[in-house]
Amino acid sequence: MKRRNILKSAAAVALAIGLMPSSTLAQEVTLRLHQFLPAPATVPKHILKPWGAAVEERSGGRIKIEHFDSMALGGKPPGLIDQAVDGVADIVMTVVGYTPGRFPKTEVFELPFMMTNPVATSQAFQHLVETDLQEGEYKDMKVLGAWVHGPGVIHTTDGVTRPEDMEGVKMRGPTRVINDYLKELGAIPVGLPLPAIPEALSKGVVSGTVIPWEVTPAIKLSELVGNHTEFVGEESLYTATIVLVMNRAKYDSLPEDLRAAIDAESGQALSQMAAEVMWSYDARGREIAEDAGNSIIQLSEAEVARFKERSVPVIDRWVSEMEGRGIDGRELIETAKSLIKQYGG
Repeated sequence: MKRRNILKSAAAVALAIGLMPSSTLAQEVTLRLHQFLPAPATVPKHILKPWGAAVEERSGGRIKIEHFDSMALGGKPPGLIDQAVDGVADIVMTVVGYTPGRFPKTEVFELPFMMTNPVATSQAFQHLVETDLQEGEYKDMKVLGAWVHGPGVIHTTDGVTRPEDMEGVKMRGPTRVINDYLKELGAIPVGLPLPAIPEALSKGVVSGTVIPWEVTPAIKLSELVGNHTEFVGEESLYTATIVLVMNRAKYDSLPEDLRAAIDAESGQALSQMAAEVMWSYDARGREIAEDAGNSIIQLSEAEVARFKERSVPVIDRWVSEMEGRGIDGRELIETAKSLIKQYGG
């Protein structure tokens, strides 16, 4: 071929490439999302997979999210945070309390009777992440979303109608904060990740647990215990903090437009959506327990006040511990309460 024809062909190819959509040129990115819940559970089915699909669509198909449920990539739930930090997974969803003491400021939202509304509390948590925690205790990862679940409920083989009924009961708790409160009530706290609850109940390792209604169908809890105790009033017994985090280096390596696609579906938008979804599915979990003929106990305001009174030493101990770590715990509590109120809680 003559040199002139070669140059003409090269020019034609260059022109064709120049006319291609940028999405055709860009290399596709596959991100692996790892988490501990079974695929049919509320969070993966109605939060993580819709979120992933939204990111894929916003990226024009250049990002693909692969979902690995039930610890399919290996390890145990307490190791998920480090999997994100180390790049074993690109993105993980986990309960912050599965790594006790590692994220002390986050614990403020887990204190007994702190939460008044899960959506407002989630948005307050996300706000604190964006203004403090991202460059503080989460500096080793990129937080895509931070939220909490609906009101915590006590589920036991024997009914709980007053604080004294907790005495000597072996109770599974999700975080060190709520475990300290269970101990204050006279219970014997056992720290376990959620997937371990059915076996622990079946083998008598525990005879009760505290979790929200939303996740009870995923572990068939209503078949394992027959009593469920709810707290009336504006404040909830407890909640647990949840995060969706990404390997920082992986996030930073993405082209600016792909980071923008992830950001647009994350932050406050994800926080609000996740909290609304989890809260809405509380009703289904409760309905299953009712259909099973289980006893649902609603504490009187007087008994709730007695439970609140027993939480005071727990909060005082937490504040003292925070002071030992150079954190003003009282001020942080007031900040969290103010943010919750700011977002409508």
